Amino acid sequence: MAHRYPFAFSPAYRLPALALAITPRTAWVEVDEPGAPAPELRVRFGPWRLRTPIENITGVQRSGGFAYFKTVGPPHLSFTDKGVTFATNGDAAVCLELRSPVKGIDPTGRIVHPGVTLTVADPDALAAEVSAHPAR
Repeated sequence: MAHRYPFAFSPAYRLPALALAITPRTAWVEVDEPGAPAPELRVRFGPWRLRTPIENITGVQRSGGFAYFKTVGPPHLSFTDKGVTFATNGDAAVCLELRSPVKGIDPTGRIVHPGVTLTVADPDALAAEVSAHPAR
């Protein structure tokens, strides 16, 4: 079983997200419970997917205050470090640092991400669960 975290959609993000098939039904983060074989964190963001073993997560931080034009719409790639942001608001997020980069926005896997930022509805709960997960 996994614990699911929905994304927090602010009104200004809803219409651009809908145009990309990103809706509350198609956007979420799941964290496998302790004791699951090979526990993972999985992200679905409309047609985009990202997954990583929990043991691959090396850092968990809260962030927020993002500029609208830098986060609205599809996932955004950071040109600085190739991290990926899945955003449905600019207010509050969880940033995860990864030991080994994972594929996410590029279906060919040529672009890999050393970090992922997620604007879930309860960023404190997601940060606490990932931080305390025994698989880390």
